Amino acid sequence: MRWLWIAGVVACCVIAVIALRLVRTGPRGSVAPADLSATVTPDGPSDALETIAEWEKPHGRWHIGDWREVPFDEQMSLTPEQEAEIERLKSIGYLSGSQPVPLLSGVTVYDRSRAQDGLNFYTTGDAPGAVLMDMEGRVLHKWAYTYMSAWKQSSRPKLRVSAKGSGFWRRAYLFGNGDVLAVFDGLAIIKVDKDSRLLWANLGGFHHDLDVMDDGSIYVLTREAHIVPRYNPEHAILEDYVAVLDQRGEEIRRVSILEALESSEYAQVLELAGESGDIFHTNTVEVLDGRLADEIPAFQKGFVLVTIRELDLIAVIDMAKESVVWAMTGDWAAPHQATILENGNMMVFDNRGNKGASGVVELDLVAGKTVWVYSGRNPADFRSGECGSSMRLPNGNTLITETDRGKAFEVTPDGAIVWKYVNPAQTGQKREYIASLFEVIRLPADFPIDWARWR
Repeated sequence: MRWLWIAGVVACCVIAVIALRLVRTGPRGSVAPADLSATVTPDGPSDALETIAEWEKPHGRWHIGDWREVPFDEQMSLTPEQEAEIERLKSIGYLSGSQPVPLLSGVTVYDRSRAQDGLNFYTTGDAPGAVLMDMEGRVLHKWAYTYMSAWKQSSRPKLRVSAKGSGFWRRAYLFGNGDVLAVFDGLAIIKVDKDSRLLWANLGGFHHDLDVMDDGSIYVLTREAHIVPRYNPEHAILEDYVAVLDQRGEEIRRVSILEALESSEYAQVLELAGESGDIFHTNTVEVLDGRLADEIPAFQKGFVLVTIRELDLIAVIDMAKESVVWAMTGDWAAPHQATILENGNMMVFDNRGNKGASGVVELDLVAGKTVWVYSGRNPADFRSGECGSSMRLPNGNTLITETDRGKAFEVTPDGAIVWKYVNPAQTGQKREYIASLFEVIRLPADFPIDWARWR
């Protein structure tokens, strides 16, 4: 009887451990929330309960597909005979117990002699936060703050039923003292200190991108879902705006991109917009420094460069006149991250213009020609249907973030990859999901990090 009693106690303990594991990790292949406060039922409107269901799904933004990093010797194309031979070898008894080759992650390529030295600051789809790491992938500091925490400390506006942007920071900006600005896509912009303590939050529906000025003012995209009778009297649209905030996060002014186009000589591009819904999907904003103004007057200092995905359009807005003064389309499709380089050229992340795959294009706007393109060895090499960014580095290389595949890589002008990082955040029964890598920013090697936790 004593042995039966002991066996019963052991069985109960095992069941308890299994139950606890299921509660903590969820079903196989799921991801526990990075911060459990995000699942607390808020003291708000009744429809907030529906929103909680969104946060009980795998946290953040994940992508499934052919994103896996495979060792080079496995990338070679095989003949049908070779594939048959490999399958035959796999069926041999002593091979059946071997383990699959682990997927590579972290820094998988690093050519110190050709890569631009520095620090890497990035946001990732698996958690609402940001990471600072060195060139070898060692984490130096992390930040984390949930949308729900910001919402609970605000005046608690109506909690949106669809809050998928709450699981990650879409973009972030790092200050020299360790403070960070972060955008919850379509929901809010917040500022936290080096210890991830909230300094302020503005829950004004901000999305995608921001640019910070020397005086501390912030240019950020925002939007409003409403009916604009002159555009569509029956169905609502998402109207995008460029908003200007002061350094405390208070909105100073905003300019409607719809009105800026309507009042310009480029109004005809609105014929390409949808009749309702997300008619623009503006995704990047950059305040111009005037370096092109002598050659192209529309590029005056203080004017704003925006990238409008749904129109395949890149435009410049005169914020004072609230009008588009320059616009351009190209061979790109669903573009992101138009930016003016130090040499005065413009670089664009082309999401789908390379036969459905991606590319990065550099254009000489004065001469009106393309001067550099990166698209990988073939279209399958480089593909991010959504998001993505590119950054020209001081040594002439280009740092590219392939968001959907959770990768970032640095390429030389002739297209050689000299640094590559694969997001270690992976999940699924076969690790088939990878967390989106929204933007990797290369900071100078001498960027001040005395405050970093693990420096």
